[in-house]
Amino acid sequence: MSLALAASSGIRLAGRSFLAFVLEPMPPVAGWLDDLDAVARQSLAFFANRPVVLNLARLAPDRNETNAIIDALKIRNIRVIAVEGVDPAWLDPSLAPLGSGKESGKVVDFPGARAPAQPRAAASSRGSSIIDRPVRSGQTIFHPEGDVIVLGSVSSGAEVIAGGSVHVYGTLRGRALAGATGNPGALIFCRKFQAELVSIDGSYMTAEQTPPDLIGKPVQIRLKNDAIVTDILD
Repeated sequence: MSLALAASSGIRLAGRSFLAFVLEPMPPVAGWLDDLDAVARQSLAFFANRPVVLNLARLAPDRNETNAIIDALKIRNIRVIAVEGVDPAWLDPSLAPLGSGKESGKVVDFPGARAPAQPRAAASSRGSSIIDRPVRSGQTIFHPEGDVIVLGSVSSGAEVIAGGSVHVYGTLRGRALAGATGNPGALIFCRKFQAELVSIDGSYMTAEQTPPDLIGKPVQIRLKNDAIVTDILD
């Protein structure tokens, strides 16, 4: 009887995966916030309308410090949807506490005091997603289970996010984030490099940090010792 009621109620429950940026503040927090502001200036609207998970486990803050960090992010229009690493009783009811579980795939890590890198298994690849059209400004392509192959260009203000590697057969003007779910072996390739930002497994390089000799060239981007390495392709 209970099954029949559930079936006729019109209520359906389903699971779905979403990409959220994971921010992990490092001491000193004031310096970390300065780095955050610098990233926002270098890549306009980088955090706009992006859900963010705040991981405070490395800081071990008290209640007042936790609220101060959350307030500092609110002032910067960063939308925190959940917090982990603190007592759930400290949080506003609108912020969902996250329990222990699988380590989050980090999309953005900010320079400064980094914890020693821990070995992580490469993300499993379940096939590539082929995009046979240009990726326009404001569009996001997200494929967490493998590579993304764009046969056209990626416009400024657009982004491609992959659990594996990113291949752009045209011009990369927007943002490309490879290894976004935890794959340091991911790569980024493009035929013509003019990117606003590139990231692999959390390490990133903005347009302002890009060596001038890469602009307009076919480029391969990889990660070595937690640092972005670029090579011009012949």
